Amino acid sequence: MPKNNLPTYAIVELLMRLAQHNTSIGDYKNHSAFDEGVMVKTSGGTIRFPMALIMQQFEDPALVSDTVLLNTAISFKPGR
Repeated sequence: MPKNNLPTYAIVELLMRLAQHNTSIGDYKNHSAFDEGVMVKTSGGTIRFPMALIMQQFEDPALVSDTVLLNTAISFKPGR
């Protein structure tokens, strides 16, 4: 899926939800879509989201569990 077809606000919503568990992730800056997922640049570093997670947040956010969010937060890489 091309970057411009992704619902950016769903990425921002995921970041806001993740901030409840890890405040160092920071705010949305930009993202790049790849076959294996989406790399999101934040004010705190970078984090990788599976495309399916972004679409799930877009279509039915209630289905995104805290467990899934915590497992996604593991991919966060702080910036320098």
